[in-house]
Amino acid sequence: MIVSLDEMKQYLRVDFEDDDAIITALITGAEKLCADILRADSTDVLTQVENGRVAVMYTVAYFYEHREEADHHALTLTLRSLLFGSRKEAF
Repeated sequence: MIVSLDEMKQYLRVDFEDDDAIITALITGAEKLCADILRADSTDVLTQVENGRVAVMYTVAYFYEHREEADHHALTLTLRSLLFGSRKEAF
């Protein structure tokens, strides 16, 4: 993972362990989503991308805070803007 559970919990200001499984799953999902936005075959590319870490943290925070009413289209547009410089033209 590009972001550890402890780093993400600190970023989210979560100081309890009740949501550890949820946050871990969100990190995994965020990495996959960001890799898809980059049109990459693997999440490993995120470590080489300038805004990869920021994009993953933003995505996790967005999903965590908007669990009930997330606007995936708006999130995708924001991630495309964050990762635009590193995005492949095609798969």
